Amino acid sequence: MEFAYTPRLAELKDRARALTEKIMPFEDECERHNGLSTESHASIKAAVLGSGLQAINTATEFGGAGLSVLEQVVVQDELGKLTNALWDTVWRPANPLAHASAEQRERYLIPSARGERRDAVAISESAAGSDFSAAQTTALPDGDGGYVINGEKWFVTVGDVADYLIVLAYVEPEHAPTMFLVDVATPGVAITNVPRYTHTFVYEHPEFSFTDVRVGADAVLGGIGAGLELTRDWFTEERLMIGARTIGAAERALTHAVDWARERVQGGQPLINRQLIQGMIADSVVDITTNRALTHQVAWEFDQADLSDPDQRKTLHAKAATVKLAASEASNRVADRAVQIFGGRGYIRDYPVERLWRELRVDRIWEGTSEIQRLVIANETNKRGLEKLLSFRTLTDQR
Repeated sequence: MEFAYTPRLAELKDRARALTEKIMPFEDECERHNGLSTESHASIKAAVLGSGLQAINTATEFGGAGLSVLEQVVVQDELGKLTNALWDTVWRPANPLAHASAEQRERYLIPSARGERRDAVAISESAAGSDFSAAQTTALPDGDGGYVINGEKWFVTVGDVADYLIVLAYVEPEHAPTMFLVDVATPGVAITNVPRYTHTFVYEHPEFSFTDVRVGADAVLGGIGAGLELTRDWFTEERLMIGARTIGAAERALTHAVDWARERVQGGQPLINRQLIQGMIADSVVDITTNRALTHQVAWEFDQADLSDPDQRKTLHAKAATVKLAASEASNRVADRAVQIFGGRGYIRDYPVERLWRELRVDRIWEGTSEIQRLVIANETNKRGLEKLLSFRTLTDQR
């Protein structure tokens, strides 16, 4: 059993760290102006392309970096240290695009990998959040081989800059859940609201309406009826990446807190000499190290698995839920302790610990709440057995 980074992983981690350091100076601008200027976005895009870390989840033949899942996790761990969700400026096309047809790859995936186009996933609705099967957006056949889409979508992250959407809709009358590629410029697509959220995110999460939106048969992604399966696969990948990013964020928060505790003198001694402060630091170290190990382990298992095997696929779905639940909850604890260690300064938006504390809160909600993760884990324990969720893979299982 080997736990050391290979030279390849170490190089990727260093490259991701260098990219993170290039993007970090834009944090204050993003916080103060609720976003970045066109010039700043262009500067970051050039840095991303220069790093070779664009579209890390996309094959090199389509313009991406072609990283394994474990390699992606190592990169996302570093990018997660950025506040204002600037990690999202390092684009990753949504993984349902892996099912794109040859024509769809040319039109959507390849330009997205190059940073020439941007996608946004439109799944949630006012009455369909964690239970995405409750979505009510419909796609009616138009008689000419195409479809007419009607409905609404909420929480469409990056929707303000995306030029096309990946929309979950039900094809009627079969009520078949299906993914559609919909250009934002299509008549009938409209942003109806851009809510203000607790965090300052480099992009927005607008609400969209779809009113008699006409698309051709070539807009179907992955086949009629495949929508829920593609959605679950998307959630599985995103939950692993959330695990990685939140642990990276927690590490940055703790690093700032430890540095501050060394410098800040109260009652004649540095804070770090106080046992109550030491306890918070120790608990944070435990939260970070244990969850980083779990995230890396499950990412490695994904790379070894045969995802055409439904049993392995569903077991890994539950393991990704375990990662997301554990890491998002742990990172929130770490960020909260960091704010406490900073005292009043920890509540000032100029300080990264405040921004991290505020931004990490949503990781216990989006891509499935902590409560939903618990249900996924418990259901898979019942269906597939506890041993599969608790055990390591063995070498005889390795591909």
